[in-house]
Amino acid sequence: MNITITGRNVEVTPALRQYAEEKIGKFEKYLTKITEAVVVLSVQKQMHKAEVQINANGHHLQAESTTEELYASIDEVTAKLDRQMKKLKDKVTGKRSREKSARTKSEEGWAKEKKQVAASSKAEKVPSDEKLIMVSEPHELKPMSPEEAAMRLDTDGRDFFMFSNAESGKTNVIYKRKDGNFGLIEPVSK
Repeated sequence: MNITITGRNVEVTPALRQYAEEKIGKFEKYLTKITEAVVVLSVQKQMHKAEVQINANGHHLQAESTTEELYASIDEVTAKLDRQMKKLKDKVTGKRSREKSARTKSEEGWAKEKKQVAASSKAEKVPSDEKLIMVSEPHELKPMSPEEAAMRLDTDGRDFFMFSNAESGKTNVIYKRKDGNFGLIEPVSK
């Protein structure tokens, strides 16, 4: 595995380099075909940030952490990556068994939801061709760049993420594509 460590506003000492390499190197036990790991360490206004991107066998993992100490940031970002790696490994190795259990759970969920919709349609006499909004979640729009939104989407484990684009000020949506990349939806005024 090729590990690249760079520093922004901070000198990467040999001890710091060795610590980061040891922490990132442990991920080879999860995925054997890790081709590259990029570590960026930075300091801004008393806050120490560690960003890590790992490319492994067609998968791209990314995490970041900001704390008051650089070593703590490295520990925190590796803990986040550790969770992502375990999920990815479980996804790759245990897909068939999870598909079976997910299928039975979804069948149970659909049956329960169908009963609820049937009960509500009897009470309200809703036409069967009318679509219902089943879940509504409040969402706080935070200004950020599309790159920050992509990292947030990756760490949250969601399918899409809505944010306020810091450059344009407009509401954008970033989503995961089937090919593993990200898609960005930006509004266009006519």
